[in-house]
Amino acid sequence: MRSVLGDRRAIAVLLGPALLVYTLVMLVPMGWSLGYTFFKGNVIEGFTFDGFGNFEKLWHDPQAHSALWFTFKYGLAVSAGQVLCGYLLALLYVFVLRRSSAAVRTLVFFPVILPTVAVALMFQKLFAVAPQNGLANVAVEGLGIHHGDWFASAGGSFIVLVVMDVWRSMGFYGVLIFAGLLDIPEETLESARLDGATGWRLIRHIVLPLSAPVLLSSVVFSINGTLKVFDSVLALTNGGPGSDTTPLTLYMFRTAFSYGDYGYGSTIASLLTVVCLGVTLIIFRFSRRDLTKG
Repeated sequence: MRSVLGDRRAIAVLLGPALLVYTLVMLVPMGWSLGYTFFKGNVIEGFTFDGFGNFEKLWHDPQAHSALWFTFKYGLAVSAGQVLCGYLLALLYVFVLRRSSAAVRTLVFFPVILPTVAVALMFQKLFAVAPQNGLANVAVEGLGIHHGDWFASAGGSFIVLVVMDVWRSMGFYGVLIFAGLLDIPEETLESARLDGATGWRLIRHIVLPLSAPVLLSSVVFSINGTLKVFDSVLALTNGGPGSDTTPLTLYMFRTAFSYGDYGYGSTIASLLTVVCLGVTLIIFRFSRRDLTKG
């Protein structure tokens, strides 16, 4: 190992191709997109230098503010649902089902591999009110709650969108956290049980602290994915009603490719990048502080 690490040629041969691909696929497009933020126009009409005009426009754009607020709201709701449901599923797999959990894990994981458009069409039928009530509406009315068209209001559309994305992804987080729980030594759990820690006390004082690393990874993975949501919103609500469920990604896409303003679209993309990096750094900062206190 030392001979390889000390050989610059070996390092260049082993890492060079990967770094080249990463540079061409990631760094060059990122730099190109960042450069577009100082221009307005598109490849057909041409580009004109605009300085910080796009950033000033973004600062005063109410549609961008609305999209940013929806992105945060959606990211918080869906990430909380994904990680919480995933953790509950993982506890079910490890402490209740145990060796017989394989079949249940497979069934719960199945929605993860379904196409987004197919899942969106299914949820549109489940929450439909015409030409006939969907199963979800029937169930809600069975509880004595009368709800109109879910997709006619911002609140109803948001609820359906959150339920759909939590349902289709909780199996993934269940398996991810399940793998982390398996790393907890059985001897530690047995010692805790002998000391009288069972049920909620066992989970709170033993399982939860020892599973903190995998929980942190799940939260970071989830929040970065939900902040960049695009396909599920496009397939289920298309950003409607109006623009009430339009995230930054969809607003960026329409600005750049529907309205032909590459510069402003790239500026929105830069904002989204800063948001994702900022949220990730905040999560790591607070998690490190909690671990230090613990």
